[in-house]
Amino acid sequence: MTAARVAAVDLGSNSTRLLVADVGDGRIEELERLLRITRLGDGVDRSGTLSDEATGRVERVVGAYVERARELGATRILAVATSAVRDAANGRTFLDALADRQGIDGRILTGDEEAAMTFRGVTSRSAPVPGTLICDIGGGSTELVLGGPEGVAEQTSLNIGCVRMSERHLASDPPTPDEVARLRSASRGALPLLTRDARVLIGVAGTVTTLATIDRELEEEIPEEIDGHQLRANAVERMLGDLAALPLAARREVRGLMPERAPTIVAGAAILAEVLAATSLPGLSVSERDILHGAVLAAAS
Repeated sequence: MTAARVAAVDLGSNSTRLLVADVGDGRIEELERLLRITRLGDGVDRSGTLSDEATGRVERVVGAYVERARELGATRILAVATSAVRDAANGRTFLDALADRQGIDGRILTGDEEAAMTFRGVTSRSAPVPGTLICDIGGGSTELVLGGPEGVAEQTSLNIGCVRMSERHLASDPPTPDEVARLRSASRGALPLLTRDARVLIGVAGTVTTLATIDRELEEEIPEEIDGHQLRANAVERMLGDLAALPLAARREVRGLMPERAPTIVAGAAILAEVLAATSLPGLSVSERDILHGAVLAAAS
């Protein structure tokens, strides 16, 4: 089978990402991957709508991504939208207009579709072992997918993303211990029983890869360096404590932490700490493959 050159854009609540890849026989050869923090989900939990400022940021980034994907010869560009767009009253209008102006395909994923696409992307390189739990902490939601060699066994989408939980619980700078404790309690209460069936935990997306970058003491995220990194539960707890103790200005200076992620990394780390506690596992494996890889497979098919 001849490989198809396609592109996927992930319109996340916190970031907008691009992957251009050659896809054939289920294999993915990456050509270029880009990321910008665009905070599309800012205020959606409170207002129920996407703001003009946020949609303007995203549209400018997507325009640049589409131009780059076409320069590289992508024959199809698929944009997938997740929590912020599906939760917003004007989400469908925004995505339809964006897709029309940019000449691309746009799709709003349900929580279950987001979870399934993430599982497909993460497992595109090798088959998972039984009892594999994939955790994707996004800006608006967290997806948990339990599966194995036969595919997805159970999946759920939870409204406990790092942007949403920051807006709900972390009002102080730095956040107070009580605020962090309430955030952790709310996250813990939202976790489903499927976490108890996990034998292996794989973490994907910005919170996990950022914590792995800090744990590896890297200046910036290097995918090939952190892919497969074993992130221990006690290291997550330590980093959560360290980051929560810093005011935002100091957090922006932390080595390995993108300054744009500083406002939401405490909430993301708290959610991850609670997922690890619920599984009783000593740690997780970091994967650089995620929903973007599932989206390029969908674009190619």
